[in-house]
Amino acid sequence: MFRKAGVDAWKGLIPYYNTWIMVNLMGKKKVWFWLQFIPVVGQFITISLTIEFVKHFGRYTLIEHALVVFVPFLYLPYVGFSKNIHYIGPEKVKLYKKSVVREWIDAAVFAIVAATIIRTFVFEAYVIPTPSMEKTLLVNDFLFVSKFSYGPRIPETPLSFPFVHNTMPVTDGKSYLEWVHWPYYRVFPRPVERGDVVVFNFPVGDTVIDLPNYQSIRTYYSAVRDLGRNTILNDPDSYPLITRPVDKQENFIKRCTGIAGDTLSVRHGHVFINSVDQGLPPESEMYYHVATNGKPIPDDFIEQDLRIDLESDTAAGNTNGGNYNYEGNGSYFINLTPSMVDDVKHLPMVTSVVLDERINDSTDLFPYDRAHCRWYRDNYGPVWIPAKGATITLTPANIALYYRVISVYEHNDLEVKNGQITINGKATDTYTFKMNYYWMMGDNRHNSLDSRYWGFVPEDHVVGRASMIWMSYGPGGLRWKRIMRMIH
Repeated sequence: MFRKAGVDAWKGLIPYYNTWIMVNLMGKKKVWFWLQFIPVVGQFITISLTIEFVKHFGRYTLIEHALVVFVPFLYLPYVGFSKNIHYIGPEKVKLYKKSVVREWIDAAVFAIVAATIIRTFVFEAYVIPTPSMEKTLLVNDFLFVSKFSYGPRIPETPLSFPFVHNTMPVTDGKSYLEWVHWPYYRVFPRPVERGDVVVFNFPVGDTVIDLPNYQSIRTYYSAVRDLGRNTILNDPDSYPLITRPVDKQENFIKRCTGIAGDTLSVRHGHVFINSVDQGLPPESEMYYHVATNGKPIPDDFIEQDLRIDLESDTAAGNTNGGNYNYEGNGSYFINLTPSMVDDVKHLPMVTSVVLDERINDSTDLFPYDRAHCRWYRDNYGPVWIPAKGATITLTPANIALYYRVISVYEHNDLEVKNGQITINGKATDTYTFKMNYYWMMGDNRHNSLDSRYWGFVPEDHVVGRASMIWMSYGPGGLRWKRIMRMIH
């Protein structure tokens, strides 16, 4: 065992040994070698070193430099074994002068490569598209998402068009190639913590119906439950399908309410972890029915204290959108934070404030097993969140909860027939998990497509932590108080 560990350690040093040789051949200062070990900066240094290295063999064209950067494992052996390519030394390299056009091209390519590396490994811009996190985050808040918070994730599909997530503009084709596909790996991994605001790849976005009203709005799996798998698969014109690798699935943003190993439940809208009430985030919202003695709630109070734009929010009329609706006869339907609930209760005309608890949406809720999990939006669970290395006993009562984890996220052949569970061809009633999982929910608990509707988030789907709002605008223009605001 110790011998193997030693061999593996030496293998890991080979790339750095090779770079040491390159630096010597180029006649560069040894500081170039040590700069490799600085995160991010080292990536740029390595790119510069490889380009400078092939220049010393008379390789000057843009294509040759692109090859050594993107496929060095192919191009450097070609340089080494070619009979027509010879080492020319640093003095001849100094005689080479780039044209003005080439200078501009190189500058543009470097800018694109630099921005791509930063976007992939350091931070990424993200804009809030829906109100699921209000009032913590508002629609059209522009964020920086830190890729370092949980360790930078190596792209599983590295051949991708710069700055485009999964769909090319204009053509609507895929923005990536799957010729090269790398396994999941995270540099300096750190676990997600309970309460973090996390950006992650949509877990059930691996297969989507490529139509405007589907994708993450109405998922392929939801359509299959409603219409049947054969209906969709046998009608590709009406239901065009696209499959996506993990890192190209749509990005979602939610708050981590449960981490691996937690037992989570929701009671009257409150999340309980291991039977302990976690309370509500200060800016979280839920819908309430507010009754008055017949007198209206002042408009000034609604707009200033409840931060509701009456002009844009009175048109909702239902519980699926909007922040406010007057239902007549002194009855209101309002989206409120915990502090707002207290403020409303103290109004002299208010007689009651009651949470709008839902008891009619159990068919839409994960794990879609009404026989064993007759749960509701505000009264949900308990659910045990899978932890890496933990072993559970599989039963008819819990197999629906963990079926997708075992079969899709952890790539096993799972079959349940006549009460017998078979994994990879072997009958069993236990399973040991290979990854950690998380439970994600929006702070706007009643207007959030979250883990209650599609289940666990695997650790390999985690993109990064939302860290700062750098710009924000709404119907009235820039929201100056939100600019450069940290996210909690």
